[in-house]
Amino acid sequence: MGSFTRIRVERIISVAAGLGSLVLGAQALVTALGPSEELPAWHLPLLVATFAPLAAMILACLVGRGVRFTAGTFAIVYIAALAVWPLATQGSTPAPTDEPWIWYLVNIATLAAVLAFPLPLQLVWTIVAPLLFGLVRLIQGGFGPEDLWIAVALDVSFALILGGVLLSLGWVFRSVAANVDRTRARAVDSYAAAAAADAAEAERVAVAALMHDSVLAALIAAERAETPRERSLAVGMAREALTRLANTEQDASEGSDEPTDAATVADEIERSSRELGIRLVAERTIDPEGAAIPGRVGRALALAAAQAIANAVQHADGRGLAVAVRGVSHPAAVRIDVRDTGGGFALEEVPDDRLGIRGSIIARVAAVGGTARIDAGEVGTTVRLEWREEEP
Repeated sequence: MGSFTRIRVERIISVAAGLGSLVLGAQALVTALGPSEELPAWHLPLLVATFAPLAAMILACLVGRGVRFTAGTFAIVYIAALAVWPLATQGSTPAPTDEPWIWYLVNIATLAAVLAFPLPLQLVWTIVAPLLFGLVRLIQGGFGPEDLWIAVALDVSFALILGGVLLSLGWVFRSVAANVDRTRARAVDSYAAAAAADAAEAERVAVAALMHDSVLAALIAAERAETPRERSLAVGMAREALTRLANTEQDASEGSDEPTDAATVADEIERSSRELGIRLVAERTIDPEGAAIPGRVGRALALAAAQAIANAVQHADGRGLAVAVRGVSHPAAVRIDVRDTGGGFALEEVPDDRLGIRGSIIARVAAVGGTARIDAGEVGTTVRLEWREEEP
């Protein structure tokens, strides 16, 4: 039952309706080409006006395009044809045992309503089309004799029963398909929620492992702090570690990605440096239009730059510390340089379990599609963080 979606069921109904209408329409056309009850002036126009929309509906049902429009057109045209039938057959006497060609199209009109209209109108067409046929047939026969009434009553009863069956089948199949679609949508939503929860849990585990180094570094810095500056640095490191730990508890759907710009990133870097006890003013080279970047990218760049500043303060005592922020537009790009004139270091000599550079800088920037390059020599270190918008 899972394969019977609404689209599939609609296609099945339209193909079945097209084939059924083709058979009944051919029967009606053969009957219409024989002796007719209409006046000569009415016969051909009435045939063209009725069978042309029917042919369009059958073709649309078979190819699967324009079904509702063509079916709705035929349903309306058929009612109009019934309405003018007494005028077209004026002066003729109907034979009670012979049905006219328009009779064979009664349930095709019901089927067309099922294809084109909502359920209330489907019900109206299912009832009105047979009753209207019976009425115009009696008007044509002058409401007599008795055998005409009996024949019309049988024809109308048959059309009502068959129309009711067609209406019920369409409603049942569509209801089943709608229920399947709703059940499938709920299953997909449940799976998506479970996958998001699993991803959040995996992320929390990964970040917890990554944060182990930051927390440990903050504790070591606090233990060894002797000067006011070292204490401020330890406080800043602890605050950063706690903030990141708190952020890992957010739900998978949380987190704003509202666009930001390079100037905001520079402001965030300056604020972070003040929390470390350093009054740092970033050198800014930013286009007047601003470089619009995703919020997550800006946040990652600011945190990575703050970690680079903390490293410079901790390991180089902040000597010659300077930050430059450059932002361009079209395409958007941001570059941040954090420089110091300390003793430098060799990245390959940093133990693998020290994640302040590899995790908090390199991995963090790479996670948002940026790059981080560290140039360290005997005198001074430069950390360059870059992100560039992908060109379409």
